[in-house]
Amino acid sequence: MTEETKTSTEETQTEEATKLLIDNPSDFKFHAAYMAYSKTWDKITSPDTRTELNSILKSLSKEEMSYSSFYRTLDEYRKRGSRHYEFSRERIETQRKRDWRKKRNKQERNSRYKGRH
Repeated sequence: MTEETKTSTEETQTEEATKLLIDNPSDFKFHAAYMAYSKTWDKITSPDTRTELNSILKSLSKEEMSYSSFYRTLDEYRKRGSRHYEFSRERIETQRKRDWRKKRNKQERNSRYKGRH
């Protein structure tokens, strides 16, 4: 009997997890969280990870988890699912207006006299 019990638990673990359909469009915050869950679900193929996503959404729907912690944990799965999730921003260099004017005036001066040789 112990072997039969082991096989039944193994079968439930190997079953493919299904996407939860507990969206509530009238609650904006939950609807936005569900949309984020849905997009992450579609990107991830691992059944174990999908099961974990389901448990996260269930705990959010039962109000056992806050929205900030939901998004924090969901973010970890988003990073796993996509190599291009994070993007780096280029650094914006600024300069004072006076320095910019000096540089522009110098460029204009040099451009005026380049043609006269």
